[in-house]
Amino acid sequence: MRIVVDAMGGDFAPGEIVKGAVEAAREYAIDVVLVGPEEVIGQELAKAKGTLPSGISVVNATETIAMDEHPAQAIRKKKDSSLVVGVRLVKAGQGNAFVSAGNTGAAMAAALLGYGRIKGIDRPAIASVMPTVRGISLVLDVGANADCKPKNLLQFAVMGQIFANKILGISHPKVGLLNIGEEETKGNELALEAYQLLKTQQGLNFIGNVEGRDIAAGKADVVVCDGFVGNVVLKFAEGLAKGLMGMIKEAATSSIMGTLGGALLKPALGELKKKVDYTEYGGAPLLGLNGICIISHGSSNAHAIKNAIRVAKECVENRVVDAIRESLENTSMGDD
Repeated sequence: MRIVVDAMGGDFAPGEIVKGAVEAAREYAIDVVLVGPEEVIGQELAKAKGTLPSGISVVNATETIAMDEHPAQAIRKKKDSSLVVGVRLVKAGQGNAFVSAGNTGAAMAAALLGYGRIKGIDRPAIASVMPTVRGISLVLDVGANADCKPKNLLQFAVMGQIFANKILGISHPKVGLLNIGEEETKGNELALEAYQLLKTQQGLNFIGNVEGRDIAAGKADVVVCDGFVGNVVLKFAEGLAKGLMGMIKEAATSSIMGTLGGALLKPALGELKKKVDYTEYGGAPLLGLNGICIISHGSSNAHAIKNAIRVAKECVENRVVDAIRESLENTSMGDD
């Protein structure tokens, strides 16, 4: 198996990206292709501890797409960027999946143009794993589509259910529609129409509307929403987790009693921190394309990149793209 990685994408590229790729090649016994300026990547590889895994290779790309560049313009103008070249390699069969922590819009645009959509999917969706009191939930879309139609949400639900089953190992995943109330009559026009499609979709384990608080409670295994709402939920959750951990740390060091209590709770707090740490989940798959693209957080460190590569590996092994394609071939999607 060969995973292609955008070595120049992300706030801490190329150092953390290369480090994470090396760790992944060692731990998962897979081939990893680093795309970017050969000389720059070579300098980072030289810093690696121990002997480099034999599966590490480099493909030269002379350009880099910055985080603040306009996505469509960037991929048109920078044909030799690490991001565009990486997708091209997978499209040409020289890799099984692509991972990038770079410009999200550009990564989506490049993957969409390079792979194309699965028949029956109008828009791809970014699916993000979020921790809950019961384990984890998959939320989609979290940023690919700010504006959606009811049929898009139905397609997200079908893809999310497949991913939750194949990759997260959840048997018969429960699917919920994110809304401002549990009642069928609640919500805006999009939610009301999407509800009717979801509840009549054959083979979909739809449990109805779920509210924002229900995500953390783990009421649904898959939570469906448009990309605008999903991205707000994701960023709020990240900020809340970081803020709470900071407040707990401050309280545990503010007094002698707090310090003693903190010492006793340290193992449990360590487990909690790991559970809410986005780096443990690696990256979010862009579902709905004829190829695997994992989008990582812009501030991903080496640990996050290693886990993003793991997610890519699992998507390949579990034939996620084929599973979605086959499911759609046997499913009748409702019209708007």
